Amino acid sequence: MKLINRSSREQSLTEAGSHYFEQCLSVLGEIDEMEASVRARTTSPKGLLRITAPVPFARLVLAPLLPEFLAQYPDIKIDMPLEERHLDLISEGIDVAIRARKLEDSSLIAKPLFDNPLILVASPTYLSDRGIPVSPADLKSHDCIVYSLNKFLNNWHFSKDGSDQTVAVSGTFRSNSGETNLALVLAGQGITQIPVWMVDEHLRKGELVQLLSEYETDHMPINIVYPQSRYLPLKVRCFIDFISDKLGDRYR
Repeated sequence: MKLINRSSREQSLTEAGSHYFEQCLSVLGEIDEMEASVRARTTSPKGLLRITAPVPFARLVLAPLLPEFLAQYPDIKIDMPLEERHLDLISEGIDVAIRARKLEDSSLIAKPLFDNPLILVASPTYLSDRGIPVSPADLKSHDCIVYSLNKFLNNWHFSKDGSDQTVAVSGTFRSNSGETNLALVLAGQGITQIPVWMVDEHLRKGELVQLLSEYETDHMPINIVYPQSRYLPLKVRCFIDFISDKLGDRYR
């Protein structure tokens, strides 16, 4: 197969030669990637790791785990910019993000972390004053505190024995902050639907009561998200593996 056209003054690639050249570049790139990957296994991860997450998740779930991670990888430093809004990973220079909704950006890779069921909770004080709902339909007569960033907003979904139902709820308060909604619930102002990891401690202490536990409710799966790259930095891979190991089976 002729790869190069030659004359006395110049030379150029044939169509086959151009294709061959491009394939060679691809193979050489893969070799470089494999060598970098092998080298990474024999070196210690180091450098600045930038992580973002929802504020309550960072405070309640990530922060208690980070001392162990930093002790295991002493050459890694962590910068954690936290926002209620989703930061753009590329423009903000973020290495990895924890997110609680479906991946929308095709330039990112998402790895499922855990299922993250939403549960209904209220304080004993509220239930003493207003009564305990025994079916989803009973919620129509209760003050329901709504998370306004949820696409379902005032529609709460329930499933039991293969039967699905949706209840339009209402109340005197809603916000785009899960922690604010939780504070109102703890103060006896109503019922809310909230991720289980936000209320574990309050349930154990008896400060909150789970309602309608026999029904399956909405889920907001937690994903660990990072930019696509042919070579994933070792510091990022170590963090992903660490968090996946610690949280992967937590709420399944």
